Amino acid sequence: MPIKYPSARAGLEGALEGPSVTATVQDNEVSGLDALELAPKTDRGTTGKRIWKSAWPKLLAVAIVLLVWQLVVWSGWKPDYVLPGPQTVFSDLKDVITTGDFWDGVRLTLTRALIGFGLAVLIGTVVGAAVSRFAPLRAAIGSLITGLQTMPSIMWFPLAILLFQISESAIMFVVIIGAAPSVANGLISGIDYVPRTWLRVGQVLGMKGFAKYRHLILPASLPSFISGLKQGWAFSWRSLMAGELLVIVPGALSIGVRMQQARDLSDSSLVICYIIVVLAIGILIDLLFNAADNSLRKRWGLTSS
Repeated sequence: MPIKYPSARAGLEGALEGPSVTATVQDNEVSGLDALELAPKTDRGTTGKRIWKSAWPKLLAVAIVLLVWQLVVWSGWKPDYVLPGPQTVFSDLKDVITTGDFWDGVRLTLTRALIGFGLAVLIGTVVGAAVSRFAPLRAAIGSLITGLQTMPSIMWFPLAILLFQISESAIMFVVIIGAAPSVANGLISGIDYVPRTWLRVGQVLGMKGFAKYRHLILPASLPSFISGLKQGWAFSWRSLMAGELLVIVPGALSIGVRMQQARDLSDSSLVICYIIVVLAIGILIDLLFNAADNSLRKRWGLTSS
């Protein structure tokens, strides 16, 4: 009688149904769940390290500035009422920022800044696109845009006051004319550096006119355009601060007006307080631009993470 051996399939099924294999599978499932539960903690730790890596150089710079400032005060180079120490200034700053009138002034200044910068972006984008599109227009006003960008904004205030008197329009005029050339130059540079191959591909795909700018040229010029926006904001912010110091609109107690009042009272500590406020706002806006730039670089695959 021939001997019958169990089939390989039957043996495999019996092995899989055994208690040791079942336990191994369950252990693997539990290990997988534990790994999933621990993943957010690892991500949070990585995020914390990334934040600390970005923050500690800034904190070190602030500490160095405060140390140098305090050493200059201790040296007796200037009397305390002319150059107060950090402790005095930050004590006064705490009193300033806890008042409602202060935040009304910050709101007014930021409103002027956002409106002026928004109009400058609109005008600069239109002018930059037109100049890059039409060669005769570029030959006519291309150098003029660069000249306007390098011109000190304070030079425009006498003309602005003659045109608009002491009003919000005079400040807006200088803010716009100070920022729009930077925005236009950023867009022009970005369009100039769009690869010719991309333009030929767009032509093959049938892109013409506005569609070509909307879907190809403008997205390709975004890195340079964001740099132009960042530079334009810097010019508009500087122009606005100069405008608020020179053009005092009645009833509008902005940051610049309050700084001017502190100077009239010879209150050095209060003047430094408003300098710190202006610096802090500028740093916060710069962080927003850096976040937009980093997001764009990640989208284009230009970063390691």
